[in-house]
Amino acid sequence: MKQILIRAAVACVALLPAGAAIAQNYPERQVRLVIPYPPGGGTDIIGRVVAQHLASNLGQQFIIDNRSGAGGTIGTEFVAKSPADGYSLLMVPTSHAINPSIYPKLSYDTLKQFTSITLAASATIVLGAHPSVPVKSVKELIAFAKARPGQLNFGSAGNGTVFHLTGELFKRQAGVDIIHVPFKGGGPVVQALAGGQITLAFETMLAMTSHMQAGRIRPLAVTSAKRSSVMPELPTVAELGFPDIIAENWYGFYAPAGTPAEIVSKLNAEIVKILKLPEVRKRFQELGTETMGSTPRELDDYLRKEMAKWSRTAKEAGARID
Repeated sequence: MKQILIRAAVACVALLPAGAAIAQNYPERQVRLVIPYPPGGGTDIIGRVVAQHLASNLGQQFIIDNRSGAGGTIGTEFVAKSPADGYSLLMVPTSHAINPSIYPKLSYDTLKQFTSITLAASATIVLGAHPSVPVKSVKELIAFAKARPGQLNFGSAGNGTVFHLTGELFKRQAGVDIIHVPFKGGGPVVQALAGGQITLAFETMLAMTSHMQAGRIRPLAVTSAKRSSVMPELPTVAELGFPDIIAENWYGFYAPAGTPAEIVSKLNAEIVKILKLPEVRKRFQELGTETMGSTPRELDDYLRKEMAKWSRTAKEAGARID
């Protein structure tokens, strides 16, 4: 009887369409999730939470591969040129939509060399100051900076990131001279701000929360369209008189172009299911991040809109990396 059941199972698999069989067996080995930024930033934190649940649900390791540098383009290029078999995945923030506008010689095509899986989350961006800066509001910061041109600086996760461009918009609209200091990811930025190596930073609430709670970073405002439910006492920069400064950091999952649709569909279903888990939603909300989830097509459409938006912003800010 046991042999009969085994033969029947094998026969059923043989009758499945090739794509369905691939998806049914996937993953058969370890999967690499490339985070093109160092450990500790928002992208890394979200990627690790999702990877842990994917490993538990699918029975294979999903390892995090932090390949940082060049505004996220090094790790992104690695995945663009990886085999389209579902074993090399990419998680990127908003900079994925910005980089085509600021890197004139990108070694990959953002729209053609990736397959969208799902939009994962959106994180509130905070304007934070080191406590040594004697200001407690954006109004006080602007007055303080105007009296000391070129003496303050702001860190970002890298040239051309959403944090850099948001800072440039703030400088131009507030009329202040603040020096930009690029880092190789959100983690190093937050550590530098908490340690007093820089005076200001635009970073996600996700990456700053523990330092804000410990008093090592003083939050002044958020750049989202509305106040955060986690820290509702923080005003938005827009309501303080800068309506054009609205920015959030979103995160999306991608695979190399040509990855079998059945594998993409399976990954989409699993990740969206993970994002709906109460413990995941609660964890992200505590860190100022809203879980999302989308179809691959919805992420495609969203990426195109974001590319158009940030292309205009980068041009206005004169942001370009040769």
